[in-house]
Amino acid sequence: MLTLHHAPGSRADRILWLLEEMGLEYELNSMAFHPKDLKTDEHKARHPLGRVPVLDDGETRLFESGAIAEYLLSRYGDGTLRPDEASPLFPQYLQWFHYAEGTMMPPINTIVTHTILLPPERRNQEMLDMAQRLAGKVLVPIEAQVADKDYLIGDFSGADIMLGHAMVVCGRLKLVTDNHPNLKAYIERIKGRPAFIKALGS
Repeated sequence: MLTLHHAPGSRADRILWLLEEMGLEYELNSMAFHPKDLKTDEHKARHPLGRVPVLDDGETRLFESGAIAEYLLSRYGDGTLRPDEASPLFPQYLQWFHYAEGTMMPPINTIVTHTILLPPERRNQEMLDMAQRLAGKVLVPIEAQVADKDYLIGDFSGADIMLGHAMVVCGRLKLVTDNHPNLKAYIERIKGRPAFIKALGS
């Protein structure tokens, strides 16, 4: 049985959503997104940094969201939610799958840190301004990518789990504006998926 160690409002949300999209059976260990749960000895035995997600699959344990997503799609996907490696869409799938963590999430992390996580006296406005400018630039290629298609490579795929989750976060942070009509529509499609609603609400 798969077990997902999860805290709402974290990257673990994308794995919970993926499990629902794939229709897999799993057990959920839900924790608060707070050191009182995440920094315990019990959880740090699962993840040395006391973070989520962590996936247990028998004797296999993974604690990086992108790796967990690839593992689930490869081990249990039976060819769904990702193009065949021989498909001309496969390179695009890989690009947008990894764009989420490699390019999109770094400025988001800084924005969340300096608007939510840190107390006001420790926030750095200069760093926040730089991250917001960078996030605006990083959104431009995604806005163009979904201009003429419902999802990143056409059909819904694992890339939409990774990057779509980041776009929902961007929407909540007010980074997606009226200058991003395609992204606004894309986010609404993501949030309207039954598996997304079941996992994370509307």
